[in-house]
Parts: sequence; C-alpha cells; structure tokens
Amino acid sequence: MSATGRKRPSTFRALRHRNYRLLWISLIVSSVGTWMQIVAQSLLVLKLSHNSALALGIVSLAQASAFLLFALIGGGVADRLDRRRLLLCTQSISMGLAFLLGVLTHLGVIQVWMIVLIAFCNSTVLSFDQPARSALIPQLVPREDLMNAISLQSAVFNGAAVIGPSLAGLTIGLIHYAGNFFLNAVSYLGVLVVLFLMRVPSEGEETADPRARVPNLRRSIQESLIVIGRDAVLPWVLAAYGALLFFNPSAAIILPYFSVQVLHLTPFELGLLFSASGIGTVAGALGLASLGEVKRKGQALILAFSLWTVALLVFAFSRLFWLSLLMLSLVGAMQNVIAATTITLMQTRVPAQMRGRVMSLNTLMIMAIRPLGDFAASGLIALIGGPPTVALAGAIVGLISLSLVGGRSAVRHLAEPGALGER
Repeated sequence: MSATGRKRPSTFRALRHRNYRLLWISLIVSSVGTWMQIVAQSLLVLKLSHNSALALGIVSLAQASAFLLFALIGGGVADRLDRRRLLLCTQSISMGLAFLLGVLTHLGVIQVWMIVLIAFCNSTVLSFDQPARSALIPQLVPREDLMNAISLQSAVFNGAAVIGPSLAGLTIGLIHYAGNFFLNAVSYLGVLVVLFLMRVPSEGEETADPRARVPNLRRSIQESLIVIGRDAVLPWVLAAYGALLFFNPSAAIILPYFSVQVLHLTPFELGLLFSASGIGTVAGALGLASLGEVKRKGQALILAFSLWTVALLVFAFSRLFWLSLLMLSLVGAMQNVIAATTITLMQTRVPAQMRGRVMSLNTLMIMAIRPLGDFAASGLIALIGGPPTVALAGAIVGLISLSLVGGRSAVRHLAEPGALGER
C-alpha cells in the first residue's frame, strides 16, 4: 500500500489469481502454435495454388463466412452451457482439426479445397470458443482486475503474432508444413489440462443452471441485442469500434503494398514494419495493464481514437522508414487501448448471464466485419492507390469516432461502469 492508502498499479496484477494465471500461461503456448499454423497454412495454399492470391482470398472468405453464420449463435450457447466445459470441447475439436491438417499434409494428399473446408470448420469452432473464453474471464478475476486481465490476454495474442510467424519461418524448413500443424495440435494440450483442473467459482447473480435464464436460443440473442441497444454507452462505442475494424485495412493488406510501391523496402525491412505494428500492440496492452483500473474510460477512448487517427494519417503520407515504423507502433498501441476498453465495457455493463452473447458481437466484428473491410480496401487500393486509401480510412474513422464517442455526453463523461441501461 502507498502512503495514500491506495494499491500500487501492477502490470501483471491479474496473474495473482491462480485460475487466470494458469489459463494465461497456457494460452501463450497455444497462441504461438496458432500463429505458426496460420503462416504455414497460407504458404501451403500458395504452394498448392501456384501463388494464387485468389486461393488465399477464398480461405479468408470461408473463415469470415463461418463467423457470420455462427458467431451470435456461439455467444448464445456460451450463456446456456457451462463455459469451462464448452471450452474443453472447442479446444479439443480445434486440436483435432490441426492434427487432421497435419496428417493430410504429411501423407501428401492435401488439396486447397480441403484447407478451405478445415478453415471453415475451425472458424465455426472459434465462433463458440471465443465468446465462451471472453465470458469466462470475469469469473476468474474480480471486477477491479478485469481490464488488467483483458489487457494481458490481448498482450498474449498480439505477442504471439510477433513470435509465431518468425518461428514458422524457421521451422518450415526443418519440419515442413505438417510439422507446424502437429506442433499447433500439441500446443492445445496445456489449455486442455488447465481447463480440466480448473474449478470456476460461480457468479452470485447467476443461477446454478444458466439454461433456466435462457429458455430459447433465438430469443436469448434478441435479448442481448436489446440490452445493448438500451444502454447509454455501448451502442455508440461498439459502432465506433466496428467502424475502425471495417475501414482500417489490416497490416497484411497495406504493408506489402507500401513496402514495394511507396517506401521501396527490402524484405527484411518489410518484416520490421510487421514487427513494429505487433510490438506497438503489445506495448499498448502492457501499458494499459500497468495503469490499473482506468476510471475515465470515455476520455481514454476519445484520446485513443484521436491518436490512432493522427498516426494513421501520418503513416499514409510518410516516405521515411523510421517515421513509418513509429506511426505503425502508435497505431497498434492505440488500437489495443480501444479494443481492451471496449471489451471491458461490454463485460461490465451487461448481466453476467448475457456476457457470452454480448462477447460474440466482438468475435463477429473482428473475425467477419474486418475481413469484409479488407476486401473493400483491396479493391480501393487497386483503384486509387495505397496512400489515398489509408488516408481516407483514417479520416472516416476519425469523423465517425468523433461523432459517436466524442459527441455523446454519456460516453464523454463515462467513468465507473454504470448500472445497466444507465442514461
């Protein structure tokens, strides 16, 4: 305790809770394995299709389609069933799909259509896995450590995005594509062991049987949308966050273009651009975790959206390598602050028994809306070029966030998570 009697902020404060600590550590290994498979799968598709970008697009479309079809259903199921047991099922199926991909590749019978089908199945499983995982976290940590826990979880996934692709590049030459898929399958074991041994404390506001409060799946999804719509803050924050995900082209779309057409970089320097974005995201997650419970979440969102917009606009017109690196790091950091704050609000402003359904909206936006936005952005880049497209994206998101977040009094003055439906 400090002299003022307040607890000192700790970057890894949420790890003092045993269940969350074990899950967090196991997710480090699993996330690295997932990224190794993502890279190996993309390279394998290119090899099988003779470097067809269309084949990669079809795989991405299959993944996005699965999330569009099942994300909201997955959230409803996460609120009807025991989340720990549901995660045991989803993680086991994902491990089996990774193993199947490895076997087919090792036997030399793998074809592009098989990868498309497995990618669709895996994304379907994730439609149930991710809402359940997100809704489980508030049961593992107290409310005051929730934002810290969400930030640390984000740091794991984004840190894996920096480490996993590098490991995949090293191991493909040694153990080939199948080896990466098998390693990803093995990486699920740690999560499964933790989930099996974990005893999740029940939440006071939930009944012993969650299904008693969720009699009908379709009705339960409608109820969750109604709850969000009645809240004074969530509709505006989610709309601004969704605009950022849709209009902001992903790094995989814009960085190769800027590397060749704008900055004229070597492949090594292109790798540094990708690393800068990932490192910035991790830094933003750890920085937010270090701040502890952010009281003025509305002001934090406005500041993060503003800095994100400025950084993306500067990157769009930058012709200096070092300045582009710096701006990409800032974009990644601010995007993480926006995401973590939005997720925290989604977790704390709805009843506990609806968290799975509400978090399924986050899954839907990230895994479905963003790929659709990338498809539109790639067409616009072909039409008007990369820098104008990125600048237009920054301007659109800046205007939308200023209107929806900065222009709403309920969001501007948002401090402590308010009561449900607070107006």
